[in-house]
Amino acid sequence: MEMEKPKVAFFSFTCCEGCQLMVLSCEDELPDILKLVNIVNFREAMTEKSDDYDIAFVEGSISRKEEIKKIKKIRNNAKIVVALGACSSTGGLNCLKNRFPMEDVKMSVYGKEAETNYNVNDTIPARPIDSIIHVDYYIHGCPIPKKEFLNVFTSLLLGKRPDIPNQPVCVECKMAGNICVFEKGMSCLGPVTRAGCDAICVSYGAMCWGCRGYVDNPNTQSHGETLKKYGLTVESVIRKFSLYGKCKPEGK
Repeated sequence: MEMEKPKVAFFSFTCCEGCQLMVLSCEDELPDILKLVNIVNFREAMTEKSDDYDIAFVEGSISRKEEIKKIKKIRNNAKIVVALGACSSTGGLNCLKNRFPMEDVKMSVYGKEAETNYNVNDTIPARPIDSIIHVDYYIHGCPIPKKEFLNVFTSLLLGKRPDIPNQPVCVECKMAGNICVFEKGMSCLGPVTRAGCDAICVSYGAMCWGCRGYVDNPNTQSHGETLKKYGLTVESVIRKFSLYGKCKPEGK
């Protein structure tokens, strides 16, 4: 007797849906994936929708009151919920609006329409989905790395706990043979940011902006010493930290 395939769903909240596009970029692997699961909800790829699913991949932060109800419904329906990307895992870039009073944000972006548009008036400070529901696993990044999605996906199908990297990006920089960006007169969040991206930004000549969130128990003292060594202060780099690390949800 053939076993029933697990049902998988993908959902979007406040986001660009770039992480779901990374899933669709697994064109070589998708035929094998579809042999193992039934995808029942995926707005980027299909029109059919179902509320019957086992695993829910959720992209996007929560930034409207209406979204709170939707994410709770997903949690009630799913056996496993996976936060897909920076917006759902840490709040992502959407949390930049949390720096300002919501009324100022609405008027600045939407002008007079802010007074009459329901979707605008429904806005709240952005937050990661785990401020509302329990999240079982996280796939970090902006966007997510393709290989990490495949590793997590495979682990879930095998009934294993996914192995999520928990070391600083500096480790991957050293493995890639990169010159430390501090040596180039730049600043970097790699010492306190979770690895798993193969230090892609630094490898291509940029700095780490911290899109994967902080590593557990980051060595902030060591990072402070690094800044001091290169003549930098916490104040001089604080705005860089706030790009992906400014989410301060109310309540939880």
